[in-house]
Amino acid sequence: MAEKTLKLNPKYDDYDYPTVPANPLPGHPGNLTPEQEKAVEELREALEKEGYTERLDTLTMLRFLRARQFQVALSKQMFIDCEKWRKEFGGGVDELVKTFEYTERAEVFKYYPQYYHKTDKDGRCVYIEQLGKVDLNAMYKITTQDRMLQNLVCEYEKVADPRLPACSRKAGHLLETCCTIMDLKGVGISNASSVLGYVQAASKISQNYYPERLGKLYIINAPWAFTGVFSLIKRFLDPVTVEKIHVLGGSYQKDLLAQIPAENLPKQFGGSCQCEGGCEMSDLGPWHDPQFARPPKWLNKKAPAATGTENTASADVTAPAAAVPAEAPKAEAELAAPAAPAAAAQ
Repeated sequence: MAEKTLKLNPKYDDYDYPTVPANPLPGHPGNLTPEQEKAVEELREALEKEGYTERLDTLTMLRFLRARQFQVALSKQMFIDCEKWRKEFGGGVDELVKTFEYTERAEVFKYYPQYYHKTDKDGRCVYIEQLGKVDLNAMYKITTQDRMLQNLVCEYEKVADPRLPACSRKAGHLLETCCTIMDLKGVGISNASSVLGYVQAASKISQNYYPERLGKLYIINAPWAFTGVFSLIKRFLDPVTVEKIHVLGGSYQKDLLAQIPAENLPKQFGGSCQCEGGCEMSDLGPWHDPQFARPPKWLNKKAPAATGTENTASADVTAPAAAVPAEAPKAEAELAAPAAPAAAAQ
């Protein structure tokens, strides 16, 4: 059987990690039709004609194309809209990721824990979000929605680089998505309604600007009502998306341990990990292992002058729940409503 490869573009593709998944799905690197390979070139050429010169690498082109079912015109518009947003958000995403300091993180996490922690059995970074403690009234005495969203975006950027590249190096194959655990324990009508505004804003960012970052989503401690609603909603979702989402009640430990090694899963979710200072503050993973970690490329990148349609952003990124991007562009993001620090990006 022929080795699965990805046709690279020497002008834009500067990867220092594997570029093909272990078992690529259709439309993914290593499993492209001639028509899909042509669509990559058409999209890139169309964007070059508009004056864009950055983030035109093959993996990014493919993520935007998959998000729009390989329709070049729609993918082009999605990319352009994303670049416009990147220039405007937080004074420019490229600069924001370098300078943003979330000094109130520990205090915010008392009400809304959202964090990356180690990897699952496929090598993907694990993102955890606990909604039961959400109290926006208390949180907004500590921070603001704007700063929460800026933190979310910075974490997305860090999912793209350095987290996923480090995971790919360790696994020996390309990893572009995250494994998300969304804990609904303690969620009631009162706190669910109070967080709606933030969730909608976070979901919009995930859906529109960080496509194709969801690997698996485990919704745990889901109340019966949620399970019933999801059974209706999934009829309208792409089958590939539905396969990624697992809605579980209180007996979820077996399912999580089937996907995440016990030593990587925090003890409160049925694993054995107890990081000093708390798993939610550790940020442990291959991205901190000298064997696999590399400085993110955006760190020393100079932001180009913002003139015309020129592109001024940085590399694409993932993951967190609200961060949960989708194959059926709206579906996954709406389901994964709440969000936090990246990965990810369907």
